[in-house]
Amino acid sequence: MSGGLRCWLAEALGTAGLLAAVVGSGIAVAHDGSASGALFQHAVVVGLALVALILAFGPVSGAHLNPAVTLANAWFGGVTWPQAASYLSAQLIGAVGGTVFTAVTFGLPVVELAATARAGWGNVAAEAAATAGLLVVIFGLVRSGGGRVVAVAVGAYITAAIAFTASASFANPAVTIARVLTDTYTGIRPVDVPGFLLGQLIGAAVGVVVISFLYDPRPAEAADVVVPHRPHTDEPRPTDVTHR
Repeated sequence: MSGGLRCWLAEALGTAGLLAAVVGSGIAVAHDGSASGALFQHAVVVGLALVALILAFGPVSGAHLNPAVTLANAWFGGVTWPQAASYLSAQLIGAVGGTVFTAVTFGLPVVELAATARAGWGNVAAEAAATAGLLVVIFGLVRSGGGRVVAVAVGAYITAAIAFTASASFANPAVTIARVLTDTYTGIRPVDVPGFLLGQLIGAAVGVVVISFLYDPRPAEAADVVVPHRPHTDEPRPTDVTHR
């Protein structure tokens, strides 16, 4: 199996696992009876799953599992733009697959458009802040030599962000799109998706600016996002050039 296909499969499986944790935990806690209790349980499950998935798939692809991370990484030269396009397709397919699979395991309709309203500029701002914060956590740790603890840091950050943001911290375009397909605790109405994607795009742009100013990562360092890895790919690794 070629290196490029290994990376694609790692991103697809990792993102599918993330959606299984997101949607599955949402279904499991839906009848908790306490809104705060359900949110806490959901946040912890997602955070722990992220740690495990990053550790498992990171050595192959870096475990981006998020288009915002991949695009930021491509900007800094950690992956080439063709590699980024491959990652994005894997993440979207994996997210949809994970959502559908989870619905089947719980005996729910394979696809059921969400009716959960998540509208408002507050949610857009929250998604921007959550996404920017996620990128800064990842690139800040990698740039400072703390790449080995990124998995735990990302899991901890997302756990906290689910609780402290108005939007429950989707912070991931693939996750946002896939959650349209589940009319459960974690769903989002199709009409609200553009606002979330806008917030995530703004957050990614802000994150890139902050990262550039604070850390100025070189391609050799960005190549270790999210966790240090040395995948065997069919394309040459980026050279140390400036992409700004």
